[in-house]
Amino acid sequence: MEEKGRENGVAAMKACYRRFDPAAYLQYNYTPPRADFTRKDSIVPWKLACLHRAFTEGDMSGELLVDIGSGPTLYQVMSGCEVFSKVLLTDFLEVNRQELRRWLQDEGQCSLDWTPYLQHVCKLEGRRPSAWTEKAAKLRQVVADILPIDVHCSQPLAPDALPSAGADCLVSCFCLESVSPDLAAFTRALGHIGKLLRPGGHLMLIGALGESYYFAGPGVKIPVVPLNEAQVCTSLKESGYTLIRLEVYTLTQDMRVGVDDVTGVFFVKAKKD
Repeated sequence: MEEKGRENGVAAMKACYRRFDPAAYLQYNYTPPRADFTRKDSIVPWKLACLHRAFTEGDMSGELLVDIGSGPTLYQVMSGCEVFSKVLLTDFLEVNRQELRRWLQDEGQCSLDWTPYLQHVCKLEGRRPSAWTEKAAKLRQVVADILPIDVHCSQPLAPDALPSAGADCLVSCFCLESVSPDLAAFTRALGHIGKLLRPGGHLMLIGALGESYYFAGPGVKIPVVPLNEAQVCTSLKESGYTLIRLEVYTLTQDMRVGVDDVTGVFFVKAKKD
């Protein structure tokens, strides 16, 4: 009965995502005020700074970076593409994979202009903002594929998707807590993606704190596991990771724009045992 309950919970979550609207999601979360590059207290610049620091500390090695549950976004691999020579993007939804393909194939008609993001990361790297065209070309060069994924499966990717040794690094942003029916499913998903990572490989995790729902389109309300910092740390430990660093961003009042009830964002850097 318990197994059946688990399956029903996951199936209900998957049903919620049938109406996911990439363009609306990007508009809600990746435009000002949440993506205001003139402000130090805006969420997106904070996330980009965390990722830049984590990828450039000199403790990462290898070739392959896998982004777990990319959604329709690219910001999470803009620093990593300078460290790893091969990047795989993944998502459960074909509409999100299509959105990513449009940018990678430079077809135009993208739902969001990623130029300000690329310019900001160039600045973090000590380069001129005008170097964003080089960074865009580099990112398109190193992204090897965009694959379907299901973090609720014990093998989230197709068997031949990765080298037998596994990925050298995983990054995952706002995925696991947003697709899990409860904390136990979130923890299991952390364990599942860990199977994709080689021993000693790194995990970068960004997620929501205190969030019970978000809107993924007009009238499309998706439930979220409301996490706190202690739960994140416990789930990581139970799933075979050693925490290196946990950072927390608390939303200012004007960042609470009515598309969710998130109170904070966490950034984790961890290592697989």
